[in-house]
Amino acid sequence: MKIGMLVNTDKHLADIIGITKEALSRGHEVSIFTMDSGTKLLENAEYSGLCRLERVRMAFCSHSAGKEGLAAGSVPQHITCGSQFDNALMCNESDVVIVL
Repeated sequence: MKIGMLVNTDKHLADIIGITKEALSRGHEVSIFTMDSGTKLLENAEYSGLCRLERVRMAFCSHSAGKEGLAAGSVPQHITCGSQFDNALMCNESDVVIVL
């Protein structure tokens, strides 16, 4: 199963990490798209470090990141700097999408 997570706030870090790790422990894939105030989480090492886990793919909206003042060099290379197209792909490819 492929689980998609749309992260559009910076309020649920523990839930995002917990859901991701539980999904991986059950053999699922996780795709995370970050936008709006959720892009603030990209500066958190626990959050951005999820991109290094096997079967996790992460992307973020560059427009939202710019509006939130995200420092250009603060996001790991493994996280795709993208657009709402990446969000649409995640939604299309996922069996279920969770919005946090």
